[in-house]
Amino acid sequence: MSGLIALLDDIASISKVAAASIDDVAGQAARAGAKAAGAVIDDAAVTPKYVQGFDAARELPIVWKIARGSLFNKLVILLPVALALSALAPGAIPPLLMLGGAYLCYEGAHKVAHLFHPSADHDSPAHTHPGTNGAALEEERVAGAIKTDFILSAEIMTIALSTIPVGDSLMAKAVILALVAVAITAAVYGFVALVVKADDVGVHLATRRRGAVAAFGRGIVKVMPGFMRVLTVVGTAAMIWVGGQIIVHGLHDLGWHEPYATIHRWSDAAALALPAAGGAAAWAVTAFLDGIIGLAVGLALLPIANRVISPLIETLRRPIARMRKKPNIHENR
Repeated sequence: MSGLIALLDDIASISKVAAASIDDVAGQAARAGAKAAGAVIDDAAVTPKYVQGFDAARELPIVWKIARGSLFNKLVILLPVALALSALAPGAIPPLLMLGGAYLCYEGAHKVAHLFHPSADHDSPAHTHPGTNGAALEEERVAGAIKTDFILSAEIMTIALSTIPVGDSLMAKAVILALVAVAITAAVYGFVALVVKADDVGVHLATRRRGAVAAFGRGIVKVMPGFMRVLTVVGTAAMIWVGGQIIVHGLHDLGWHEPYATIHRWSDAAALALPAAGGAAAWAVTAFLDGIIGLAVGLALLPIANRVISPLIETLRRPIARMRKKPNIHENR
């Protein structure tokens, strides 16, 4: 009998440890997801434009295709790469984070510059190609969305990895990253699905119902264009803010402490000046200064990207394009 009691006691102890481990993994996954919020917001802000111009019946299938591609990016490609980096080259994570942060700064600054110097953007996913049929255009849009998602997903997974304690096992890191990947993908594309169908829901309520419900439907239809504009602004601001924050923290980790220390001093001063809302004041000052640095970095990268990187990519792409267009002699025979 005593042996049975001892066994049950051991089982209870193991269950407590397992439950604590699950709670710890869930908590770490939540913290990692929150840390990547800026990239998540931008992902949610960017995706709706990829379904513009299609029939309402194709909107949700397109969102589902992009979501599947996003999940594949995170779980099949990026998660193993993140684990390999964690095990073999942990020192590469901060520079990779900074590289991703610089990309976010560049993308945000590009959108800001476009507001002051608008030009025809033929590479925009919303641009329609008259000679392309619907199915081909849909596949082109989905492929473009998945490519954009890959970059943002890489940043999300790298940020998530950087928040996991170094001493955690490889299995724990894999579970945390997988939870982050699934939760963020579900949240982002669930939100996108709601956004792209909101107009249809509003029209349905306005035309098929009466009274307050119909008025609510008309309100949705009126609000959505403004909401989409606000979402775009929020996404751009989040890109610049998070990119700047990543660069400031990366410089701090690499030994250049002045930007981080200056921002910290100013945020502390703001908290002391507004004791009733010290936390909010400190956060606002930190986010604002991180955003200023992010915008400066992004604007500095614009000419480099436009005059060096883009021409180089185009030069490398031309031979590949010519090879693809070259007729197959055997097929002609």
